[in-house]
Amino acid sequence: MNEPTTQVIEELSHKVLALKQKRHAVILAHNYQVDEVQAIADFTGDSLELSRRAVDTDAEVIVFCGVHFMAESAAILNPEKTVLLPAWYAGCPMADMVTPEKLNRMKQQYPGVPVVAYVNTSAAVKAESDICCTSANVVNVINSLASDRVICIPDKNLAAYAQQFTSKQIIAWKGFCIVHNLVTVKMVKKARSEHPGALFIAHPECPMPVLKLADHVTSTSGMLRYARKSSASEFIIGTERGLLYNLRKENPDKRFYILSDDPTPWDLPMLTCQNMKRTTLELVVRSLENMETVITVPEETRIRAKTALDRMLAIPRG
Repeated sequence: MNEPTTQVIEELSHKVLALKQKRHAVILAHNYQVDEVQAIADFTGDSLELSRRAVDTDAEVIVFCGVHFMAESAAILNPEKTVLLPAWYAGCPMADMVTPEKLNRMKQQYPGVPVVAYVNTSAAVKAESDICCTSANVVNVINSLASDRVICIPDKNLAAYAQQFTSKQIIAWKGFCIVHNLVTVKMVKKARSEHPGALFIAHPECPMPVLKLADHVTSTSGMLRYARKSSASEFIIGTERGLLYNLRKENPDKRFYILSDDPTPWDLPMLTCQNMKRTTLELVVRSLENMETVITVPEETRIRAKTALDRMLAIPRG
């Protein structure tokens, strides 16, 4: 993929800003988007944080620079607004690892056991779940439930992380993030040898042996907060490399290193989500020009999925 020149980025950015005003739109960009897309966004953050931001704006159009399930979440929480996904083909392999049909078969195996669905799931799967969670609040959500057993979908690594902090039995789905799941102990040890003074921050979607080596385990938003507050000056980042943009922007006096640049099986540098990188400034321009691609959720599904999200949002932050 050829990187756009500075001149092209500036021209496209001006087009986006003009079209945004014309459409009365708000642009949301996930922390894993390419730098130039994050730069033109009104808000950057994690998927649920961005959807909640959209609720608080008076914009008529939401341009979600992310992947499909994120745009669905925005549509679930903002039914009166038009939600656009510039890269309509940007999906999430982990979200695709669980379907309503497969989930219902598991529910039959464990009757009465509540289902905790990671926000990284489709609207249809959320609709079949009891409550949602994020990587930041998964422990609080699990501990809020009366049952002594819970089903956690779809990330086995997030479930393993949460199991450390609850007495409840977690029945884990066998899904995973194809980016974080490739992280190894060997990578961590190599990065530490190269940057001996740096703290290692890991995302809970990484495998448990990796998390045990981390100085801090947290969500992307948590990483941003941790880096701002920490007195340390160097950090090894164990999540998708797009987060480096805001880490460096918010902390110009600190140094951040991606955990590994080793090649992945799909010929990209390690910790690169191909789907998150599908959104380009050209696609954002096209999306606003043509009002495409509109993401909708059937009303019956939307109401049930929103119930699962609302139950999560009602839990006090702790």
